[in-house]
Amino acid sequence: MLNSEDKIKLLLREVNNDLLNFKKSPLYKYRIENKNLPVFGEGSCRARIMFIGEAPGKKESQTGRPFCGASGKMLDVLLESVGLKREDVYITNIVKDRPPENRDPSKEEIEMYSSFLDRQIKIIQPKIIATLGRFSMNYIMRHFGLEDEIEIISKAHGKSYEAKFSYGKVKIIPLYHPAVALYNGGMRKVLKKDFKILAE
Repeated sequence: MLNSEDKIKLLLREVNNDLLNFKKSPLYKYRIENKNLPVFGEGSCRARIMFIGEAPGKKESQTGRPFCGASGKMLDVLLESVGLKREDVYITNIVKDRPPENRDPSKEEIEMYSSFLDRQIKIIQPKIIATLGRFSMNYIMRHFGLEDEIEIISKAHGKSYEAKFSYGKVKIIPLYHPAVALYNGGMRKVLKKDFKILAE
């Protein structure tokens, strides 16, 4: 008999297998041509907090791990600042394959890959969804029926929104993407302050 954790892992493995064979995506061809890996997600399958980024970068698509480059190091610092460890949370992206030249994911790509994310959310059932960047914020807010409350990220960051999902109430917390702190040192303070909401 499988225990509940094993069942969750099995369900996630099924989603991952579907992603591996996601040949209808134009990014699949790019993945194969460049010997890239899809980036499914990692962390605790019982995580109360799920972080959702936008799309993998070069390092992520080489390793198959989300947020493992410079942005990932910044994310680790931010998690540490509120006493969280990477292995206690779940980290993923909306788009699971790297777009060429590290460009932003297109609307079509977000639509195409969102079903994988929707399944991950249903399986893991996080109590808090922290979006990293405007693309994931816009998608999650719309997905949870909060389109009327969408603001630009410079106004929405660090706020907490409550939504109802099939398994219960979910708090949605839009955050800046950790990369902003790499380009603008002053943003590190803002991000650290926003992350304190997660600790609360």
